[in-house]
Amino acid sequence: MDRLISINAVNDIPSQYRETPIGLLLEYHNLNRSLDCFDKAQLLIAMCMDNRKQLRVPENFAFVLRAGGANLRYSEFKVSYAISVGQVSHLVLIGHSNCGMVNLNARKQQFIDGLIQTAGWEKERAEQHFTQYAPMFEINNAIDFTKSETIRLRLNYPKIKIAPLYYLVEDNKLYLIKE
Repeated sequence: MDRLISINAVNDIPSQYRETPIGLLLEYHNLNRSLDCFDKAQLLIAMCMDNRKQLRVPENFAFVLRAGGANLRYSEFKVSYAISVGQVSHLVLIGHSNCGMVNLNARKQQFIDGLIQTAGWEKERAEQHFTQYAPMFEINNAIDFTKSETIRLRLNYPKIKIAPLYYLVEDNKLYLIKE
């Protein structure tokens, strides 16, 4: 927790994010701010596909991209679309606790067995699928990955304000990751 900034009041939001869509997200989700009305997206939220995470945000407030581990390496066209066509200038990247993409190799057998039992795959095909794709999607540590992905995205989109966040599944709160 020493790598995270708790948001329990508006004053906890760092000044560079206050009165921005990033600050609003933190207020809506953590501080139960009344939901405003929006005609167009203000923010791009990139987060893991994990079903345990649900954000409290108004309708039309944000584009939301979900990808395992909040890994956007293979979703950059969608990011570019939200920025260019959707006209958003703020992005949050949200990692989370207990992410299934961390130590993915520990779930190799479960992954293979699941494809065999649930999808009807042959064992060899399921093994090859895991071997081919797991290295592309595995992350070592959710906080470190979110920080490094934030840095990478800032280099690609220098005019976009990007904040690294962390969703603690245990309390359903968003935290800023210290940089």
